[in-house]
This record gives sequence, C-alpha cells and structure tokens, in this order.
Amino acid sequence: MAKAPKKKPAAASAKNDPGKLATEIQRVDRELIKLANERARLSGQVIKAGGPTHSDLSEIDYHNLVSVHNQGPLADRAVASMFRELLSGIDACHQRQRVAYLGPMYSYTHLAALEKFGHSADLVPVGNIVAVFEEVNRGHAKYGVVPIENSTDGRITDTLDTFTRLPMKICGEVALPIHHNLLGKCPRSDVTEVYSKPQAISQCRNWLAKHLPQARPIEVTSTSAAAQLAREKPGAAAIASLEAGVHYGLEVLAESIEDNPANQTRFAVIGQHSGPRTGNDKTALMCDLQHRPGSLADALQIFKKHKLNLTWIESFPFPAEPGRYFFFLELLGHETDPAVRKAIAELEPQSRRLVVLGAYPRATARE
Repeated sequence: MAKAPKKKPAAASAKNDPGKLATEIQRVDRELIKLANERARLSGQVIKAGGPTHSDLSEIDYHNLVSVHNQGPLADRAVASMFRELLSGIDACHQRQRVAYLGPMYSYTHLAALEKFGHSADLVPVGNIVAVFEEVNRGHAKYGVVPIENSTDGRITDTLDTFTRLPMKICGEVALPIHHNLLGKCPRSDVTEVYSKPQAISQCRNWLAKHLPQARPIEVTSTSAAAQLAREKPGAAAIASLEAGVHYGLEVLAESIEDNPANQTRFAVIGQHSGPRTGNDKTALMCDLQHRPGSLADALQIFKKHKLNLTWIESFPFPAEPGRYFFFLELLGHETDPAVRKAIAELEPQSRRLVVLGAYPRATARE
C-alpha cells in the first residue's frame, strides 16, 4: 500500500517567524528615530518663537501623558524615563542647560539631578551647598540642585541657611528614595572601617550595630568620597549608592541597609524664577513673624481660612539674634492661585520679612 505523501508544514506566521520579527523591529526602530528627530525639530521651532525649553517646563506634562496613554507592556516609569532622556537630549541640541549640584558624581544629589534633567544636561558638581546657590546667583548655571529635607534626619540646615541669605527661587523638586548599600572590595567579615557622610551613617546606625559591630564608622564629605576610599583602602567599606559602586568598581556587600525602608530625600531645584503653574503645585514661603504671643498661631489661621493645606513647616534660628526664628512653610497650590495670593497678602503685615521662595510642580517619588 502506497504511503500517503507527507504534508508540508504550514508557513510560519509573521508573529512566529524570528526573521520577520527582526525586520519589523528594525522598521519600528527607524520610525522611532524619525519621530524623535521630528520632535526635536518642532521643539526648536518653539524655542525660536520665544517659547520655553523642556528644562523650563515641569515634567508633569509628560508624566500625565504617559499615565493616560501608556497601555503597556512597558511600565509608566520606564516610558517616563524615555521621555526624560529624549527631552534632555532635545534641550542639549537647541540650548544646553548648565546645572550645578552638590557633588561629587554619583552622590545622591547627582542622582537627583539626573532624575530631573537627564544625562544630556551639562551637570556640574560643586563642593558644597552654598557653592550651588552661588553658581546660580552669578548666572554661571541656570539651575541648581540641593537637598532640602530627609524623611529620617529632617531639614538640611545648610540649604535653609543659604535661602535666608541669597535670593534664589525654588522652581522644581525631586523626591528620591534613598537606598544605602554597603560597598567594598573585601569580604564583609574583613571590614574594619565603614566610610560615609554623617547622614548616611546615621540612617544605617541600627544595621551597622547589628551586622558590623566590630567596624568603626568614619565620617567623610560625601558617599562618593567614601566609595573612593573603599576602593583604595584595605578593610574599608562605604555606604553609598549602587551607581557609585559601579563607578568605583566595588562589590555590593549588603544592599538596602537603611534602617527606614521608606527613607527619602527631597531635593529643591533652584533658579531665578518660579516654575509654571501645572494644577498640581506647591508654594514655599519664608517668613520672620512679629515677635509677640500667638503670632505663629495667627499665621497658621490664615491658611486654614483660605483652605490651604500645609505640607511642611520648619523653624530655623536667626543666626544673628538668639531666640528669633525664621519659619519655612510649604503649601499645596501655586503662588498665582487666588487663594494663595490672598493668604500671602494677609500674612505679609504680620511678618517682619516675608519671602515667596517659589512655586513648583509637586513631585512624585519614584520606586
């Protein structure tokens, strides 16, 4: 009996054919490049017409765009990061922005600057917080990035002190989760010294006491400086970011050793002007209230009257007069909003000095 002829396999569909899929991917890649450059050309026309660069705008627009239109499988965070780097590159193409930050590279402030401005910005590290303010004040940088508050250790004193002396505006903020890591080139059991900046050591105090009781914590100027020491000194480890570990060729001896898993630092973006109104904003004030009983309570009643929610209040001693304090206040709303304007107008007669530090889009912390 003759055998039945073998059936030919069905032609592979395009979705299961690696060759055809590779061709389709190449087509999409070419289209992405074409669209990215078209976006850059349109942005150039906006700038020539007197419009703002991306760095002059809030990120709220493209975060909203992503949250509304992204259907996956890419996470919103990934798509937003793509937009940030695209817009950073567009700015560099048309009008490169110089941004000063509290360095050195791979410090947490550097990571915050990257989060806000992307890798194409001209990021310039300086040695201290006052120097960041001076770079912007003198026009050597358009923006600066400085830490303003940590969820574990509270206010950043040097930043608040400099706001009392230099007329800078807060035009943006970055909320950055801070995950500390133990980095080194030796086994963890051989670590005898742990280097980091004071705040990082403080935020990991319990972990160090439990897991490295034999190691001596040593304070240095920055987490990046600590990583460099860990690379060069036998028996040394650093508390620093994973990015610093990669840069200095260190191994991760322990990851996320911060005592508070929700540890977060808020960074202020400073410039010459407030940020634009987005509808999801904050306004920061600095006031020197009249020195009389009930002055603070009376000031707070103004915000209650206008139904303004305060998100931050901090007292700061006046350097030249013991017993006298500045108050830093932050509220939801933009300084141009009618309710905010009325509240500021009512607060002014009660203050010896009142400064609107700026208005800026409300940041959302990344994971």
